[in-house]
Amino acid sequence: MSEIERQRQDTRLDRYLDFYAERTNGLQVSAVRALFSVANRPEVVSLAGGMPNIADLPRAAYGEAVSKLIRDHGIQAMQYGSGQGEPFIREKICEVMAEEGIHAHADDIVISCGSQQALDLVTRVFCDPGDIVLAEAPSYVGALGTFNAYQCQVVHVEMDDDGISPTALRQAIHTLRAAGKRIKFLYTIPNFQNPTGVTQSLARREELIAVAREEQLLIIEDNPYGLLTLDAEPMPALRAMDEDVVVYLGSFSKTFAPGFRIGWVLAPHAVREKLVLTQEAATLCPPVFSQFAIATYLDEFDWRGQIGVFRDMYRARRDAMLAGLAEHMPEGSTWTHPLGGFFVWLTLPPGLDAQAMLPRAVSARVAYVPGTAFYADGMGSRNMRLSFCFPTPERIIEGTRRLGEVLKAEQAMHATFGLADTDSPRGTLQLGPAPDIL
Repeated sequence: MSEIERQRQDTRLDRYLDFYAERTNGLQVSAVRALFSVANRPEVVSLAGGMPNIADLPRAAYGEAVSKLIRDHGIQAMQYGSGQGEPFIREKICEVMAEEGIHAHADDIVISCGSQQALDLVTRVFCDPGDIVLAEAPSYVGALGTFNAYQCQVVHVEMDDDGISPTALRQAIHTLRAAGKRIKFLYTIPNFQNPTGVTQSLARREELIAVAREEQLLIIEDNPYGLLTLDAEPMPALRAMDEDVVVYLGSFSKTFAPGFRIGWVLAPHAVREKLVLTQEAATLCPPVFSQFAIATYLDEFDWRGQIGVFRDMYRARRDAMLAGLAEHMPEGSTWTHPLGGFFVWLTLPPGLDAQAMLPRAVSARVAYVPGTAFYADGMGSRNMRLSFCFPTPERIIEGTRRLGEVLKAEQAMHATFGLADTDSPRGTLQLGPAPDIL
């Protein structure tokens, strides 16, 4: 090593820089993340977070059941377990998935540490650096972070009020394959999509399955919100329509509690085997105690009735959000009308930039997630995701009032200085899959 190289190395803040894997180059922390610590202050109405409201869970009765679990089965529940997950919870998961028309066998389920790890395992099994992943435009920020970590190239596919466009999907497939690109799968959230709240219609689901069959395309169906429908019965899952072209990801984070970190993958037998080996390499086994605790809940409590309680609670919050937006948003604003889930997708009037405006919004004591966080290509500057899952209806109304005032002030400033309207690509907002914005 030359003297110049030694001096350069000695002045580095990170002495391990030369040892990192190449894939870490895409891991970024944005200064905007610091704003979310401010957004968690009591005086700020946070419409940013995707945290479920679990206050209505039967905590006292469930605590007694967990105490009994430890007393009677603690030796097994607190020991190492299977890399695939414990048989009892896999059997109960089959009952949960049946609510959306899925007929599955417990042997084809692999337990994971939440559906976020399920997505990580699937990506690790299927993707090499440079592979193409198709995803809705926009798409879940945690998924984009996972694909980026494995050095995949995300290509967004247009969506409308009925979900991802089959025409746009076919066009993307043909264009990419003609260019010699290797497409590994389509990632989609068909129910109450994160971030838009859009639900794929039944006809659209059938079209997507038809495209997947014709084009030999694998679909990764991420479905954490499917049972949290607010206006109708749950729709059939994509996996219920075709078990050969769909790998299904599920989670208890939204329908029970996220702290247990239990999700799952339902996959064809050959894929399942690779997922189990990958899970064993990552964690040896998913958390056994959490599996026993959730299996106890599913076995001894009225979990369907509890989901009904959640639906009523989230419906009141969704309705408050829509009412507040109708009352307080300036002319030129539009937004989605979700049939369930946690989120509304707001499109700003021309000329406004959600990312640039965020510090001023937080100063006005309201927070949201800018739309650029949900695009791999930097689009979405005129969009923001608003979450209605956690604040009370009264706080949601107040939050929309504060947000409306910020937007109107921004419009006035743009009118005064004649700033141009643009929604061109920009640097992607790297918020990462932090719990407060999921």
